[in-house]
Amino acid sequence: MDFDLSEEQRAFAHTAREFAANELAPHAATWDRESIFPREALAKAAALGFCGLYAPERIGGLALPRLDATLVFEELAAADPSTTAFLTIHNMATWMLGTWGSPAVREKWGEAMTRGELLGSYCLTEPDAGSDAGSLKTRAERAADGWVLNGGKAFISGAGATDVLIVMARTGGPGPGGVSAFVVPADAPGVGYGKNEHKMGWHSQPTRTVSFDGVRIPADHLLGEEGEGFRIAMKGLDGGRINIATCSVGAAQGAFDAARRHLQDRRQFGQPLAAFQALQFRLADMATDLVAARQMVRLAASRLDAGSPDASAYCAMAKRFATDAGFNVCNDALQLHGGYGYLGEFPLERLVRDTRVHQILEGTNEIMRVIIARKLLDGGADLR
Repeated sequence: MDFDLSEEQRAFAHTAREFAANELAPHAATWDRESIFPREALAKAAALGFCGLYAPERIGGLALPRLDATLVFEELAAADPSTTAFLTIHNMATWMLGTWGSPAVREKWGEAMTRGELLGSYCLTEPDAGSDAGSLKTRAERAADGWVLNGGKAFISGAGATDVLIVMARTGGPGPGGVSAFVVPADAPGVGYGKNEHKMGWHSQPTRTVSFDGVRIPADHLLGEEGEGFRIAMKGLDGGRINIATCSVGAAQGAFDAARRHLQDRRQFGQPLAAFQALQFRLADMATDLVAARQMVRLAASRLDAGSPDASAYCAMAKRFATDAGFNVCNDALQLHGGYGYLGEFPLERLVRDTRVHQILEGTNEIMRVIIARKLLDGGADLR
């Protein structure tokens, strides 16, 4: 079992680290403070291939394994988890369009999305359908020229600032089997947006409700087959859970690095903070949790790349563990900074705020436990 990265993987990580240092770190605090959606920075990320990391090559994507994508997202999130999290969502939407979209859809939007000229949002969650995504009520009815979409979505990242929506809607009866997936232009007649939600974190990306009032969708805007939407959504969520877990690992690494520097530079009682054993132990525990979270995320990504039947369980475990551990590392790093950690001039308070939501989205960590337990008890998953 080889845990070492290849030279190509190290090159991807190095490129992402340099980009984060030059294009994200200097501006992340301003984007957060002023709630700026950094389209220019996203365009620069696209020039490096970061808007289509695992999208198919037929739409201009790099078609990388999910493991390789985690290396990029981790480095970016160390500087700015909020912007990186949106980038992971765009990557998921682009991958779905490139994988299940019709030739006409791929030709119209595919390469423009991998180039970052158009950005995508993923629309699954509804006001009454969060953890129970299979109960969604947004509905698409057949029409002579395609479909008519009615309903609404909630907590949609990038909504109002993106160009393409991947929408899950009910086309059949109740339950997961009645759900289909569609590509919807973000400016189509009948698409409406709520206010930009005031959030605890993730200020560099807008979050809005999206409403659909008689939105007409051409027949070829269906992704995959009718009734396949929930399966597509779940495949997306397996990768999405790895993505958000990776953002937690990256943020934790950024916080850890800041804490280590602070312990070496800050002096109290005539010696560096790093000389106090209690603080050394805290740092050691943070490092251990960080490495464990990183390895669990990479293991889950490898299982997903291999098409393992237990991949969903590994993705759920990685998401649960890494988002809990990542938040705790960021919080401990803030504590080690004392009062300085609470100030906006330091990145710690932003990292804590941005990572808190990771324990909620892409399925709450409580739901992750449900998924893991079901795989173990009902599916007989063997995790050895």
